Amino acid sequence: MEAISKRFPERCSERRSQRLSKNLILLSALALLPLSGCTVGPKYVRPSVATPPAYKELTPETSQALGWKTAQPADGALHGKWWEIFNDPELNSLEERVNVSNQNVAASTAAFMSARALIREARAQYYPTVTANPAITQSRQSANAFGGALGNTTAAGRSFTNYDLPFDLTWQADLWGRVRNTVRANIDAAQASAADLENVRLTEQAQVAMNYYELRNEDSLKQLLDSTVAAYQQSLDLTQVLYETGIDSEESVAQAMTQLDATQAQATAVGVLRAQYEHAIALLVGQPASTFSIRVGELRAIPPEIPYGLPSQLLERRPDIAAAERSMAQANAQIGVATAAFYPTVSLSASAGLEGTTIANWFTWPSRFWSVGPALAETLFDAGLRRATVQQFRSAYDQQVANYRETVLTAFQQVEDNLASLRIISIEIQQQDTAVKAAEQNLAVATDRYRLGIDPYLNVITAQTALLSNQQTAETIRMQEMVAAVQLIEALGGSWNTSQLPSPNDVASNQPSKPSGNP
Repeated sequence: MEAISKRFPERCSERRSQRLSKNLILLSALALLPLSGCTVGPKYVRPSVATPPAYKELTPETSQALGWKTAQPADGALHGKWWEIFNDPELNSLEERVNVSNQNVAASTAAFMSARALIREARAQYYPTVTANPAITQSRQSANAFGGALGNTTAAGRSFTNYDLPFDLTWQADLWGRVRNTVRANIDAAQASAADLENVRLTEQAQVAMNYYELRNEDSLKQLLDSTVAAYQQSLDLTQVLYETGIDSEESVAQAMTQLDATQAQATAVGVLRAQYEHAIALLVGQPASTFSIRVGELRAIPPEIPYGLPSQLLERRPDIAAAERSMAQANAQIGVATAAFYPTVSLSASAGLEGTTIANWFTWPSRFWSVGPALAETLFDAGLRRATVQQFRSAYDQQVANYRETVLTAFQQVEDNLASLRIISIEIQQQDTAVKAAEQNLAVATDRYRLGIDPYLNVITAQTALLSNQQTAETIRMQEMVAAVQLIEALGGSWNTSQLPSPNDVASNQPSKPSGNP
């Protein structure tokens, strides 16, 4: 055969070319298989959910009484940075720091970037894996091997050095969409992670605003108590004068002093909650509590006009609803991954390289070696494993559907809760302001009657206590109204909407982009 090859080199070369051409045709055909393959599994369709035509709390009578106006669809959502609707520069400054320094936001951002990396990991299965394994092997054969049968060969008892440079290629055709469904599932998971990030961001921003208004309420209560302490000091001075002139008793002085001391203690106790709210805000903006402070101010209890929009728009505005919907799509794609296991797999393996006793003869034609060929594998019996796996993922999908619908129902509940809170609190404020005015009038009458010696000082103390209690309640109710306004904005999704959700191309990109958060 060697002699024939030497005599007919052109024919041998032609045969090698024919074999190479056949292998290239085979490789090309296999490479086109994913393009013509099908994708098994159910097609994803977003499940329907019932949405009410209008919010129950927004009746014409209620809207007219409270000055609420139904927003047009174009004006049915907040735009930009939602907290700016409160028109408080200090709150604006705190909210800006949440995006930069809040550690929960940072952790969610890292989770989103990890989810994006999983997409690229899955997409790598579209392509072959090529490995190289160069090796140098020193070996010696025994001259006595096989009962000395090798004793007369030229290789017996000699040492050899072998230089190998092999390249291996393995690739599995995506005939049934296993890889495509895996990529799709990871894209959906990354989008869900992006929505989770926005939900965490909104939650942290809303918590900053709520803590801020609760802190400002403590400031207002401190100012109220300080002014009350000054008024009680004047009452004590009056009772002492009346006692010294013989008009009143020492008991009245003691009662006035007790009330003054108790109110001073109340004013001091306010500092505990204020410090705790300040420390909570420090945590939310990512700063040590020891180096963070907020100046003393007053509560600006003027809730803004909030564009609540239509109930149907809520599905597009809430990031938690978007995350639940994307999780459904991910679960649906995983059913396709599990279903693909019922079908055979086709893989291609190829090896090529150079081998010789010296590196110098690597580049000679006889040093070459190669092999290539496809393989088909099919599971014939697995005791119901694949069927159970598909059922598992179908049940997981049903679970995600239930979670999605529960999230939607919870969203409507939260919006209605806070609309009801704003409606009821606005009425309560009017009633409480009336009670404060009545308490002020009662105190004025009681004080005049005490000065004239008609009633004892105990009546004045009772009227003062009633006034302070009603004033404290009024301040607390105004704080609750501001907190309810923040919670309503949070329930409406802030200024976020699904148009800000990264597209499949964005999350699958190699660029290290992150969700932009609030525009």
